[in-house]
Amino acid sequence: MNENGIPEQVFPSAEDDAGAAELAPEAPQTLSQSYRLAYTETNFLLRDELRPVRLQLELLKPELLQQDYGIHSTIVVFGSTRIPDAKTAAKRLQKAENEAATQPAELALSRKVETARRVLGKAHYYEEARELARMITAKEQQADSCNLVVVSGGVPGLMEAANRGAHDAGGKSTGLR
Repeated sequence: MNENGIPEQVFPSAEDDAGAAELAPEAPQTLSQSYRLAYTETNFLLRDELRPVRLQLELLKPELLQQDYGIHSTIVVFGSTRIPDAKTAAKRLQKAENEAATQPAELALSRKVETARRVLGKAHYYEEARELARMITAKEQQADSCNLVVVSGGVPGLMEAANRGAHDAGGKSTGLR
């Protein structure tokens, strides 16, 4: 009840409705498929005609889950999957250089070395993304409130760095698949 004496939940929950339907006495009507609640039947929900309903549910689900977790807003970080942390990039460059040294005339191996050098030159962006997410999370997330939550693709590279930064600050982040 709220302060005016009105029940918080005016309508029965979906679970209450499903339970009440199960209590109905056996009769030709209650044994019919048409009597069963639609949302309790997976085969019905998976019909081709209900694709728009399923798509709407896919949009609604993350919104409701964010509300459940107290998430008010998100900041999306997308970036290259090819840019790892500096240590990993340096190892990859060393490996490419070692391979190229065994076959100096092989153009594909020399291109691999050049690519690894360019990636190593961009590796500082990994730490920048990690630090940005750490700063956002530290400032915007409290124990009971999440003003901003970092969202990323959840894959290696800069998006991984963002999730790691939120984790470093002890906060929440979301990785999309």
